[in-house]
Amino acid sequence: MEQHYKLYRVKELADNDQDFIGALAAAFLGEVPEDAERLKKAVAEKDYYNAYQAAHKMKPTIDLFELGVLDTLIEVQDWGKFEKKELDITSQLEIVLNAVDKAINEIRSDFNL
Repeated sequence: MEQHYKLYRVKELADNDQDFIGALAAAFLGEVPEDAERLKKAVAEKDYYNAYQAAHKMKPTIDLFELGVLDTLIEVQDWGKFEKKELDITSQLEIVLNAVDKAINEIRSDFNL
């Protein structure tokens, strides 16, 4: 439990209310995988606007669950925001997607979702 994510800030936000913590975990699973797919597709298609939007939307949740890739996600976000056409962002994207996948699998298992 909590290898690829941390619940410290989630518990703090939820005032240790287990039902609310479970609801936040379910919300993570409901939103982050979809946003990650949108981000992956946008980067592959060099769709800067949607890459920025998806990364920006993911930031608070990635930060709250402390996946450890917030700075890397911000690099991907800025790639889209500033249309950094000269920059290859794929390695940063892979770091983010790998962390997200591990957290998704672990949260599913830990919360039986």
